[in-house]
Amino acid sequence: MIMFMSRFFGRVLFAAAKSESAAASAFAEKLHNPLEEFFEVDRRTDDEKPVVYGRSWKASELRLKSWDDLNKLWYVLLKEKNMLMTQRQMLHAQNLRFPNPERISKVRKSMCRIKHVLTERAIAEPDPRRSAEMKRMINAL
Repeated sequence: MIMFMSRFFGRVLFAAAKSESAAASAFAEKLHNPLEEFFEVDRRTDDEKPVVYGRSWKASELRLKSWDDLNKLWYVLLKEKNMLMTQRQMLHAQNLRFPNPERISKVRKSMCRIKHVLTERAIAEPDPRRSAEMKRMINAL
């Protein structure tokens, strides 16, 4: 009987500890809100050196990339554009100045150049059905 009781309570305690650890990990996951991806990490404005952002993609660079790479890059740029537009709108609502507004134009230029390169590939496609399908996919971007 004592053996049964120790096994029973041991299992109950083990299950309770396991559920507590699951609850703790669920709580930690809730701390990361997916909407946080629309906001840039806060940077202090009083840093010694200014933050330097990259340039837009050149069409010649994009022509070297595969269709899948361009598609992935498109969605990375779309996410960046959404983050910048959200940040700009929130700062505008607070009557604050949006830092580095040229970043939005760099992202837009890159997105336009990706569409241009993909359209060039669709036009150069010898199969008319595949070319039409490629154009539909490009227009859906």
